[in-house]
Amino acid sequence: MTVEALRDLSDEELLRYSRHILLDEIGVEGQSRIANSKALVVGAGGLGGCPVALYLVSAGVGQLTLADNDTVDLTNLQRQILHNTARVGQPKVHSARAQLTALNPCVQLHTLNTRLAGTLLVEQVQQADVVLDCSDNFATRHAINRACVKFGKPLVSGAAIRFDGQLACFDLRQTSSPCYHCLFPEGDEVGEERCATMGVFAPLTGVIGALQAGEALKILGGFGTPVFGQLRLYDARTAEFRQVGFHKDPGCVVCHRH
Repeated sequence: MTVEALRDLSDEELLRYSRHILLDEIGVEGQSRIANSKALVVGAGGLGGCPVALYLVSAGVGQLTLADNDTVDLTNLQRQILHNTARVGQPKVHSARAQLTALNPCVQLHTLNTRLAGTLLVEQVQQADVVLDCSDNFATRHAINRACVKFGKPLVSGAAIRFDGQLACFDLRQTSSPCYHCLFPEGDEVGEERCATMGVFAPLTGVIGALQAGEALKILGGFGTPVFGQLRLYDARTAEFRQVGFHKDPGCVVCHRH
């Protein structure tokens, strides 16, 4: 996307996003890039439907697509702050739409009350400028990764369970970049851990989701240094981060041919 292709910010947007524009690293140009971008968020739960969607919308992403096929449950409300008690039983994307539209009507919001898979997933990834994986199962994560590799889309992946969080970014616009499969090969999973059986510390989803949103905004706005090629591990019990570097697997069955 060239600067010339960017639409001008309206007076309302200049005021709304003025605290971003005051930052030398972002300025009008960076905010314009954000306002002209398209983000795809897969999952409207503790990560995607809450910190990720809230911060992307409040920060003025031009178009946000949010996909999830689940409904709001009372047990979600301990951490999924986008939803509320009155919306228990509603589709999560419908609950999210009401809150996000009220937060920032300048953003074009698209919601999909379905689990992204197959052709629909491929179509949505192809249209996005950045993809945020906020899903809770390995099958979806690997499907998202394959689509991002195919179309060269940046991928921001997050996970949160118990007191442990993970953040990883993949710059799949670059042929030398590792992909999700390089880091977590498909078939190596011992077993999936879900919040319903393992539990999750409520603020942990806020920490990881906010980090995901921050990485996506840096990618879209063209500022800062996204954490490509790094796995960030967060322990909420001690508030400590660990960083693990990783590289492209030359034998990766997903990205080696790209």
